[in-house]
Amino acid sequence: MKKIGIVLLLLCFLQALQAQEIKKLKIDQLTRLIDTSSVPTVVTFWATWCGPCVREIPWFEKNVAAYGKKIKMLLVSIDFAEDYPVSIRDFAKKQGYKSQVLWLNETNADVFCPRIDKSWEGAIPATLMVNNKTKYRQFFGQQLPEERFKLELEKLVKE
Repeated sequence: MKKIGIVLLLLCFLQALQAQEIKKLKIDQLTRLIDTSSVPTVVTFWATWCGPCVREIPWFEKNVAAYGKKIKMLLVSIDFAEDYPVSIRDFAKKQGYKSQVLWLNETNADVFCPRIDKSWEGAIPATLMVNNKTKYRQFFGQQLPEERFKLELEKLVKE
């Protein structure tokens, strides 16, 4: 019985280690992270309650993974403060998200949206693709179908 207890304790410990830490960022920290990225980066803005967001993330991750470490993907949650970190972390785990999940700790979309792109009015899903080496920067303020996403990834990694 003691061995079973130890095994269960070990399993709980390992599961806790695997649970992704959700970092909390302000818009200045996020823009700095994007602007200093040394690899092409896909930043998607989503929320656990946004159906189109949840539907596109799996094909985003699948297609980004096909490039190996050539592309970094960030899943930036704009969920409500009461959902941070537990609900967001549990949701991401349940969905099997592999990309880094961040939480944007901002409440005023009139302030943070134009910092990402002047055309962004706050609708999600929204995706920003940035390659600082080639000065490529493209913003999409709507859900991207998988085929279009693939084409945009090709542009993102072009040198």
